[in-house]
Amino acid sequence: MCARIDAGSTDRVDLAAATRHLMAVLQHRAPGHSVEVRVPPFAAVQVIEGASHTRGTPPAVVEMDAATWIALGRGATTWSEARPRISASGERSDLTEWLPLA
Repeated sequence: MCARIDAGSTDRVDLAAATRHLMAVLQHRAPGHSVEVRVPPFAAVQVIEGASHTRGTPPAVVEMDAATWIALGRGATTWSEARPRISASGERSDLTEWLPLA
């Protein structure tokens, strides 16, 4: 799968699998419920210790497309380089501390 991603010949199944895998790694490394990371339409997880929420939009939300998330997770780009393609709000929405994941 990584070879196909690197070659730019990914399909939806590869994007979904890579996205979900990297989200699981993030959940393992940064457990908690204070930040919601969304990669529509494939996954959304809550991570990072701190104040949690039970209803509505969480206090911090990070959203991006699958290609950006995979590049960040694998270390192919940095948070600052990818920032224009990321929607992030809230005080804990900078994920630099936990990236790359691979």
